[in-house]
Amino acid sequence: MKLLKSTALVSSMTMISRVLGLLREVVFARWFGASGDTDAFFVAFRIPNFLRRLFAEGSFSLAFVPILSEYRERGDHEALKSLIDAVTGTLLSVLLIITAIGVFAAPAIMTVFAPGWYLDGRESFELSSHMLRITFPYILFISLTALAGGILNTFEKFLLPALTPALLNISFITATIYFSDRFENPVEVLAWAVLVAGILQLLVQLPALMKHGLMPRPRWGWKHSGVRRMLKLMIPTLIGSSVAQVNLLFDTLIASFLIVGSVSWLSYSDRLMEFPIGVFGVALSTVILPSLARKHTASNQQAFSATIDWAMRLAVVITIPAAVGLAVLAGPLLTTMFQYGAFKVHDVYMSSLSLIAYAAGLPAFIAVKVLAPGFYARQDTKTPMRIAIIAMGINMLLNLAFVGSMLWLDIPGAHAGLALASGVSSWLNAIWLYRSLRKAGHYIPEPGWSRMGLAVFSAALLMGLGLYYLSPNIAQWGEFYLLQRVSWLAALVVIGAIIYTGVSFLAGLRPVDLKRGSDG
Repeated sequence: MKLLKSTALVSSMTMISRVLGLLREVVFARWFGASGDTDAFFVAFRIPNFLRRLFAEGSFSLAFVPILSEYRERGDHEALKSLIDAVTGTLLSVLLIITAIGVFAAPAIMTVFAPGWYLDGRESFELSSHMLRITFPYILFISLTALAGGILNTFEKFLLPALTPALLNISFITATIYFSDRFENPVEVLAWAVLVAGILQLLVQLPALMKHGLMPRPRWGWKHSGVRRMLKLMIPTLIGSSVAQVNLLFDTLIASFLIVGSVSWLSYSDRLMEFPIGVFGVALSTVILPSLARKHTASNQQAFSATIDWAMRLAVVITIPAAVGLAVLAGPLLTTMFQYGAFKVHDVYMSSLSLIAYAAGLPAFIAVKVLAPGFYARQDTKTPMRIAIIAMGINMLLNLAFVGSMLWLDIPGAHAGLALASGVSSWLNAIWLYRSLRKAGHYIPEPGWSRMGLAVFSAALLMGLGLYYLSPNIAQWGEFYLLQRVSWLAALVVIGAIIYTGVSFLAGLRPVDLKRGSDG
């Protein structure tokens, strides 16, 4: 039950951030809509955000937490502090160099990530380059925030790191409502909101580190044995953890050649996708990684496998109905959240196409977050790296195939082909990770999967059919007032939950099925 409680804690805190994230998208849609200016900001933010997920939440955390857990298990506090100090000093030095390059080379970076804008001479290119100079230092502050969060998570202090991301959304909302009219181009306020949020996210972590006697004293530690081991692990994890982010940037590159609004439509639908991924997928991954690392250090293979099995069961029970719900209610969700002010009916339709495509890959996105820690906890970073490279290559080919086919056949919403390609490649990634863990004997599924799978899929199918027939058509949704939209959507969510829970229970799913292996 320990892991279940920790996951519930992290999920509930992340829920606050994600709800604020959805609110921020409502504010964005109302104030800025989907235009060339919003496209420019989303790209300017996507680049440092990509680096954040790649380094801060990706390769760095995946390499740092298992080694820190190992040092903690040894019980030598001085050695532990030495590692923290050396990692902090080395990371800070590298980040300062990367940040300086990013700020000075912003136009060149933008040419790489949005070549269509540069070749077409769009105003979005100059605006996005300017905003990138403002947003790029975010990677410095958020990476140090991830370092602090990794330390606290290793010591099972999950609350503050899970709540900290909410500051970014608070910064966005406050800046948009109160300061956007003070800029010649109002959308520029969003870039400054990113920078302010990065500073705040780091500052709020420091008192907790001081309280637990873990405050780093940065020093250059290139020759420290722990740093060397971490760097060796980071090279493969840098690739393995970056698949989704590289795919996202490749999506942006292709979308820059599509019609105006394509980047924004993908971003709005991706925001709704990030809700279940962040609330559940990231939370689950955050909780199980230190636990798996400890069990590997203790050579407790049975408990190691049981933890992965528990996480996979929980993932299936939650993500299958979530994917069905997102697909069936794509239009109502987008209308309720965003169709106000500058965000029009056409934007809802185009965003719903990509949301439905993304939803098809939701279970796979979260499965990767559950299965990959099974390798990283064992300090095996090469296997997921090899799998990730193959999946990334397939995604790029599918991007070109899907988008090219839709353009050739004159099918509207070519941007949705990018979302569909991401989903397919994530399924391949998840399947290969699963097979590799099974083949190596690190994961042996517990009995009862067939019964649970039948219950989950039958319940999700009936839930989807019920939601489809009960939901008003999209034209009616557009005519509803805000309160009507929210009331209808809330009612559908409750009805869907009742159908899913009731049918799955009648089909044999029980709470005990989700408790095995959750003892921490």
